Amino acid sequence: MRLLHTSDWHLGQSLHNFERTYEHQRFLDWLLDTVAAEQADALLIAGDIFDNANPSAVSQKQLYRFLQQARERVPHLNLVVIAGNHDSPGRLEAPGPLLEAHGTRVVGSVQRKADGEIDLEQLVLPLTGRGGAVEAWCLAVPFLRPGDVPRVAAEEGADPYLAGIALLYKQALELALSKRQPGQAILAMGHCHMVDGQMSNDSERRIVIGGTEMLPAGIFDPAIVYAALGHLHLAQSVGKQQHIRYCGSPIPLSFAEVGYQHQILRIDIEGGEVREIAPLMVPRAVQLLRIPAKPAPLAQVLEELAALDVLDGQPAEPEQQPFLEVRVRLDAPEPGLRARIEAALDGKPVRLAKIETSSAARSTSIDDEVMTLDQLEQLKPDDIFRQLYRQRFDNDAPTDQLSAFAELMLTPGQP
Repeated sequence: MRLLHTSDWHLGQSLHNFERTYEHQRFLDWLLDTVAAEQADALLIAGDIFDNANPSAVSQKQLYRFLQQARERVPHLNLVVIAGNHDSPGRLEAPGPLLEAHGTRVVGSVQRKADGEIDLEQLVLPLTGRGGAVEAWCLAVPFLRPGDVPRVAAEEGADPYLAGIALLYKQALELALSKRQPGQAILAMGHCHMVDGQMSNDSERRIVIGGTEMLPAGIFDPAIVYAALGHLHLAQSVGKQQHIRYCGSPIPLSFAEVGYQHQILRIDIEGGEVREIAPLMVPRAVQLLRIPAKPAPLAQVLEELAALDVLDGQPAEPEQQPFLEVRVRLDAPEPGLRARIEAALDGKPVRLAKIETSSAARSTSIDDEVMTLDQLEQLKPDDIFRQLYRQRFDNDAPTDQLSAFAELMLTPGQP
């Protein structure tokens, strides 16, 4: 069998208020051509299909049109979709009966039987080859909330939520092993944060505050020949085990991902074992620019922006223009900062998405020593303003800004 693994599409996502329908459609068109060119037997989509629980009509249309076209292009294709933490399980599963009639199986949540027991049959899915025979079994486990997992008496000091997740995978695997015939592989899907997984700044939502959601690679039994994971946007293997993989997001979802090699993964299975895992690089439809490469003084930044030339081969349509993050290091407040940056970019075919400011001041707390409650009570607002200004800019606050702050603090009824 040949499998393709993708995740974290985040259809409907906007980048600093710029919508990205064009980029997502370009990716889906590329993926459609890739599925056909590779003659894939299965496409595993490991969660976060949409960027939020209430996706727009445009985003939903993109998904359903893709699923329909993929099956038309490759009639024997198995499509398996699981929900991520951004998705609404119910909304994703709602068209399930219709989608299943066209070769797509959607698992949005863990279903329970009348007696309250988890319906494992809904999580263990057969994958068929070109001849229609079952070639593999897939443990299609969606993003798990604490109420989704079986209750388990965890060992002292262990987290019952993580223990419940491990037990659910174990129970699903046992069911798959009971169904497996010689030569059939067992795969797993999951949308979770694994221990030591590298996160992307600015674009990944923590699943559980405090990091207690991080799962050890050991939850995947050696009988599982490949684990297709979603949630982390950087393509990576887990715990140096090449068969436990995040494929990453297909487009950069924040400027922190500018340098990522966005990809999907191709997995070839033969005789019930993985023969090869290979990345397939996703073309970037719209460039993301960071100017300068590191934060710099405003004068230098304005010079680089004035010299910026993005006309070489760049189309003029707004949806295809690069996104730009400008990175400025300030030694003092700059009230006209945005206007000066926009003036430097006047006439250039770029979209100013973000202005990131920082300072070279030392990073200290408001006071170098821990204050007592009495000392805190004695602080006046202008004292805090002065200290915060010094912390950020490593200078005393100018008189005009102190006066402006004092004016802001005045309210009716105060002297």
